[in-house]
Amino acid sequence: MRAFIARRILIMIPMMLLASVICFWITELQPGDFVSQYLDNPRISPEQIRLLRERLGLDRPAHVRYFMWLKGVVTKWDFGYSFAYERPVGDLIWERMGWTVTIALLTVVFQWLLAVPMGIYSALHPYSPLDYTLTVIGFIGISVPDFFLALILMYWSLKAGATSIGGLFSPQFIGAPWSLAKFADLLRHLWMPLVVVGLGGLAGLMRVMRGNMLDVLGSPFITSLRAYGLDERTVKRHAVKNALNPMVSIAGSELPNIFSGTIIAAIVLNLPTMGPFFYNALLNHDQYLVMAFLMFIALITQIGNLLADIALAFLDPRIRMS
Repeated sequence: MRAFIARRILIMIPMMLLASVICFWITELQPGDFVSQYLDNPRISPEQIRLLRERLGLDRPAHVRYFMWLKGVVTKWDFGYSFAYERPVGDLIWERMGWTVTIALLTVVFQWLLAVPMGIYSALHPYSPLDYTLTVIGFIGISVPDFFLALILMYWSLKAGATSIGGLFSPQFIGAPWSLAKFADLLRHLWMPLVVVGLGGLAGLMRVMRGNMLDVLGSPFITSLRAYGLDERTVKRHAVKNALNPMVSIAGSELPNIFSGTIIAAIVLNLPTMGPFFYNALLNHDQYLVMAFLMFIALITQIGNLLADIALAFLDPRIRMS
């Protein structure tokens, strides 16, 4: 186990290096740069634009800027400087990391706590009225865009008399020290991001769990267990354990999907996460801020896959890590 984890961590190093090259190359394909937004400003002369490019290092070749950025990351853990915010990228990312990770983890827990039992019930009671109901809910969850669902929930909240929608706190608690009242206000706001961000993934996971469970229940493995005389409850427990294997395999991609796939919903809900931050960085050609976000997604993807492999090893003893 330790050798497997160490080997996977060592593999992450060249993978992250390759990801950095690809991400930098993709950001370079974007037309213009941070200074391009000032070209049409008559109050800024071409000489000022040239001096600004020199000050920001944008006049240097792309490969030179890449190796300078890589050297800063490796030697100083410095992810560069934000052109728009005029602050180190690392400071800006850490300011939003807490809420980003918190909402993402809570969303994953919300999805799995509901999707797994719903999928199991649908498989054990196929074509029942509740199975059809869950199937309809699943298709709606997959089909409705998260930002549209956010607008609907915000509209209903206003109709229900809510005085503060969007964000994670009411205006009077923003920037205030933590207290029981602030925590209660957070809980009143937190349900909407969890539902909006998590509903699409919940619906997909439920359908996957239902399909896996039906496949396992119809396999010769289950027939053999019944032939040995095991009671139905034990047979179902073995079926659930085997049906969870593919679910664990796709769990590694859940966190990156939540980070990168809900940017518009986060903008609509005014969440203090990295999604809207990344969107603004793209609009402003804030290259190093974009790079930091993309590299964070790459790292989370690799960590998620590693954790999924470790969980599979504990869940299924047939899997050998060698």
